[in-house]
Amino acid sequence: MTAGTAAAEKPSAGAPEDQPQGETAPRQPARPERPRTAIDRAVTDYLQHMGVERGLAANTLAAYRRDLARYSNYLAVEGVSRPGDVTRHHVTGFVQALSDGSDGGTPLGVRSAARTVVAVRGLHKFWALEGTTTADPASDVHPPMPGKRLPKAITVDEVTRILEAAGTDTATGLRDRALLEFLYSTGARISEAVGLDVDDISLQHAEHGPAIVRLFGKGSKERLVPLGSYGARALDAYLVRGRPLLAAKGKGTPALFLNARGGRISRQSAWTILKAAADKANITKDVSPHTLRHSFATHLLEGGADVRVVQELLGHASVTTTQVYTLVTADTLREIYVAAHPRALG
Repeated sequence: MTAGTAAAEKPSAGAPEDQPQGETAPRQPARPERPRTAIDRAVTDYLQHMGVERGLAANTLAAYRRDLARYSNYLAVEGVSRPGDVTRHHVTGFVQALSDGSDGGTPLGVRSAARTVVAVRGLHKFWALEGTTTADPASDVHPPMPGKRLPKAITVDEVTRILEAAGTDTATGLRDRALLEFLYSTGARISEAVGLDVDDISLQHAEHGPAIVRLFGKGSKERLVPLGSYGARALDAYLVRGRPLLAAKGKGTPALFLNARGGRISRQSAWTILKAAADKANITKDVSPHTLRHSFATHLLEGGADVRVVQELLGHASVTTTQVYTLVTADTLREIYVAAHPRALG
């Protein structure tokens, strides 16, 4: 189809864990059932296109569906039932309603509202490209711009303390250490890590290089990422001495990281594992699995890695997403400059 560009503007909160940890969209209040309109049907067509042809992840697609359902309801209240009847005035009115809740929905913060507006813009672009409408009334309606928020990273010393605090010589302890070492060594999203199967890991080292891991990112995009020696040793110990004991309690799942019942570990459990290790290491900062991903990127850039290499390792579709990390390292450079240069201050 010719609507490939319709997916260029994706909501920023589709898959949570490679998203910056922004606002979660609150649940919308239940609305009375109303007759389906031509707009509802056209929205369904768009969602099917995004799910089937564009391969959006389930979480991202759910965010689109929720946001566009609110838009459809708003248009229905405005008396608009056909895609071709939507005007720029309707789009800007909806943007205002997102902020003040005048449509009966929950008022949204800047980030959640921006995500919803991006979904609406993608919808209208798709309709125009497919010939459903003759014009795109949302083309010059821009989402509100949130203030730039730097990723949260912790220091190398803090990461080391957390990793060393994780795990004991029990099956679950070996798993905990392997999971956290893996997250920091690869920069994987937590959803990518818990979704791994044993066959996705190869610990056979090349003659002069690290092991390689196959990760499946957003939209099921596959990438190969090196696994450092610390992570490889922790995984090897878990696979040899930990996983077999956990697997014996389950039903033969191929999952790499298992819970105490032998099933695939959940994202919530992974968060709990990291929180326990951080508490044990006396880390008082707010730490989540995504913190390890942020720290992975920041520490690589501080060590001299090229931003495009880090982009590939993180699985970012655009280098623009990765470049936010360079702002963190720029702050570090400024601090070093001020401390070291004889004429930096005076």
